[in-house]
Amino acid sequence: MENPVNFRDAVYMLVGSIPEGRLMTYGQIAALAGSPRSARIVGGIAHYGDPVLPWQRVVNRHGYLASGYPGGRTAHQVALEKEGVVIRRQRAPIEKLIWWPEQILPDL
Repeated sequence: MENPVNFRDAVYMLVGSIPEGRLMTYGQIAALAGSPRSARIVGGIAHYGDPVLPWQRVVNRHGYLASGYPGGRTAHQVALEKEGVVIRRQRAPIEKLIWWPEQILPDL
């Protein structure tokens, strides 16, 4: 993908770059996309956005799974477990699996 032209494109670029078995948070994505207080907007983009992207790799800041994930938290857990992520009590070990892109997005 070329340089993002808006917030949604930046979110798509970031989510599309998360490696299998690694995680990012909604707030982390919002901050890297240029709007640090827009975690809920990232959640909305995830809910209504391109279903081809690996949204299962996005969790809240504590590692908890999303109730708005298609199929709910159970489906979110199944999708992450297919990638080798161990889930306990609907929580992923964000401390171990958080991923930071090597390059920050260009200014939007």
